Amino acid sequence: MLRYILYRLLWLIPTLLAMAVVTFLVMHATPGSPLDPVAEGANPLSPEAQKNLAQAYGLDRPLHAQFGIFIAKAVQGDFGQSFVYKTRTVAEIMVEAFPVSLLLGSMALALAVLGGVTLGILAAVYQNRSWDYVSVSVAAVGVSIPNFVLAVFFIVLFSFVIPLFPTGGWGSPREWVLPTVTLALAPLGIIARFTRSSMIEVIRSDYVRTARAKGLAERPVILRHVLKNALIPVVTLLGPMFAAVGTGSFFVESIFRVPGMGRFFVLSMTGRDYPMIMAVVLIYGAFLALMNLVVDLLYGTLDPRIRY
Repeated sequence: MLRYILYRLLWLIPTLLAMAVVTFLVMHATPGSPLDPVAEGANPLSPEAQKNLAQAYGLDRPLHAQFGIFIAKAVQGDFGQSFVYKTRTVAEIMVEAFPVSLLLGSMALALAVLGGVTLGILAAVYQNRSWDYVSVSVAAVGVSIPNFVLAVFFIVLFSFVIPLFPTGGWGSPREWVLPTVTLALAPLGIIARFTRSSMIEVIRSDYVRTARAKGLAERPVILRHVLKNALIPVVTLLGPMFAAVGTGSFFVESIFRVPGMGRFFVLSMTGRDYPMIMAVVLIYGAFLALMNLVVDLLYGTLDPRIRY
């Protein structure tokens, strides 16, 4: 297994390099520049000031030279100076914002897994009965309603009508509740639907009928024989899902005033902040690759027949 892990980690290097090349070329092929007076997030500058800043940031050099300089500094953890937040480096912003987004995403995914698997089990065991309808309804609501609509609804309901939680912030655990629930509902619905369909398929398997025929109680049949085999398709979702919610959500973080990475990324896109965009894309790519590796290792834990 150690050899397999090392092999996957080594493949991470060319993967991130390819992502960096594609992102770099797309950014520079987009019309405008971070020094353009009409670019949102940039202050109107005179042509002379733009020329001086282009020299300072290295934007007057050929593209291959700019890319080479970025990669040489990035491997040392230096992503450069932010074009939008001119007094701060990209690394400083990432060190401050990424742990917040990671904590919010971790809590949201934990809630989504706990609630989604539970609803999926109940829906499969009580198929075409009340619990099944409840699970399908919750899944449909979570998947179909955008998180920014849910965020506004939760603020109105739980901050004004029933004043249980504050409208936003990140200073105390009470302020974490609403953004966590808002971010968790869509993954919860997806996990519930996959768990239900996977468990229904496994319940109809021959070895499950054999276990019941031997007189095994229903609870061990569901938890030991059905659930463990039904979780493999669900676990496949968790890697990209965690990478998505763990690297920041612009709408949720903006509405609840969470100082995470999502709002910085959107502002960097509108302001053409090249160093920030490159840093966020590479962090997301590395995080996604690592989560997929963890998911592949979990396969072997769930199914002993899997070998690496």
